Amino acid sequence: MYRVALVDDHTLLSEAIAGLVRQFDNFEVVYIGLNGKEFVDYLNSDQAVKPDIVLMDVKMPVMGGVETTTHLSKHHPDIKVLALSIEEEESVVLQMIRAGAKGYLLKDTRKAILEQALNEVLTHGFYYTNTVEKLVKRNEASHEDEVTLKERELEFIKHACTEMTYKEIAEVMFLSPKTIEGYRESVFQKLGLKNRTGLVIYAIKNKIFVP
Repeated sequence: MYRVALVDDHTLLSEAIAGLVRQFDNFEVVYIGLNGKEFVDYLNSDQAVKPDIVLMDVKMPVMGGVETTTHLSKHHPDIKVLALSIEEEESVVLQMIRAGAKGYLLKDTRKAILEQALNEVLTHGFYYTNTVEKLVKRNEASHEDEVTLKERELEFIKHACTEMTYKEIAEVMFLSPKTIEGYRESVFQKLGLKNRTGLVIYAIKNKIFVP
């Protein structure tokens, strides 16, 4: 049985989601918490049953999803995080992915998609569809096999996966902002990407960047 934890400050919603998860084959809910601090404290307690995966809200009091996911990536890397939120802004999705989330779903996701996402994250390591795929808007399959990235392009990609602005990346790489803009256009065109979120996902999936 896969062990699932839920961390969300909306108790009724958490209970409803827990009810759905319990209907899935090979899944059991071992913890429900109101925020990241509660969850971290639970993991550090003697009574903790360590989950295989946690369904993580993004906006929570005390300790939010990004901070909690960052903590788990550092101290409990074996616990996979699947973000489950009402937030669909690209910047929010990007923050969670950078923090180490293996997938991102909206709370109005259908039951079948939730079950698929849980299984995909646990068996393949990630699940980036629905909201994220709409943001990415890319045709990865038609480009991956033929892409050849230069060393400086790979360096640019690694920097682009951080919080740095393009101007700051130019400074770190000792290049002009115009040259960095050229790298951005070149990389996006080669990989068939439309935005920075897609670049981060590509980098993580292809082990160019490790959160």
